[in-house]
Amino acid sequence: MRRRQFIATAAGMVALGPIAVPAQQSKLPVIGFLGGFNPSVNAEIELELAAFRRGLGEIGYVEGQNVLIESTRRAEGHLDRLPALAADLVRRNVDVIVTQGGDPASFAAKNATSTIPIVFHSASDPVAAGLVSSLARPGGNLTGVSMLWVELMPKLLELLLGLVPQGRVIGLLVQPGSPDAERIIGAVRTAVRTKRVEIINLKVRVRSELEGAFETLRRMKAGGLMLPQSAFRAEIAALALRHGVPTIALQRDFARGGGLASYGPSLPAIYHLKGIYAGKILKGAKPADLPVQQPTKFELVINLKTAKALGLSVPPQLLARADEVIE
Repeated sequence: MRRRQFIATAAGMVALGPIAVPAQQSKLPVIGFLGGFNPSVNAEIELELAAFRRGLGEIGYVEGQNVLIESTRRAEGHLDRLPALAADLVRRNVDVIVTQGGDPASFAAKNATSTIPIVFHSASDPVAAGLVSSLARPGGNLTGVSMLWVELMPKLLELLLGLVPQGRVIGLLVQPGSPDAERIIGAVRTAVRTKRVEIINLKVRVRSELEGAFETLRRMKAGGLMLPQSAFRAEIAALALRHGVPTIALQRDFARGGGLASYGPSLPAIYHLKGIYAGKILKGAKPADLPVQQPTKFELVINLKTAKALGLSVPPQLLARADEVIE
């Protein structure tokens, strides 16, 4: 190319501005989500992701502009798929892994990498479970939010008995193999020592065992059911209504999906915290130096429509305390 022609071509390129780089060649940091749940169980996942993006935004990251979010690594309730999904994110060399749905995803991520930062929310005590060394100084490549589910068991029982004061037999449904299953059972046993209530422990591993659990509740004339953890919340809400069993869960989507009530940490608030932490890590902070947070916002949701279908009269003081009443 002649010198004069080269200069003219170069000038034209400057006038046109920088050449666009295809999205797949971009060097934007990538946040990979890893979840064990089925999105159909958690109808509020979009609210949670929006809260996560707000947290990221407070640190200066906007999806599509200076960060990418990959949120499709979900095991759809098949927890045995989590190790492969975690390994896939590691192969992609994402910059941060954010886990969803509690401890199974967090452990899958922890087992897959000791170098990629992980931001979790844990249903268990993350120190006792072995996720981190301490809450104040987690150590390693993990940090996040502890949900305090075990600590909330006495409150869940109190609220359920407020809804069914005549209940003398209460079911407790837990997932066998969960890091916190035995601690949850122990917390409920301690809570009932001063109450004239019998607890029935129901362990459900797979969906097909749900009908048997409700048959046990019927046979034992249970007055209610506590649901601290389950991947089958939508099915349990429907079964509880069909079998006439007043049920309370920790997750708000249970009450919004037809369950009687829920009381627990605000998941959007937790995802907001996780977004802040993911942003700080992208800015250079080390997970080992970011203390594990604990929720500060808790929500009581009462489904008045379900209460009426069950023939329950919700005490006015409980309705007054509720953050949301579904009619």
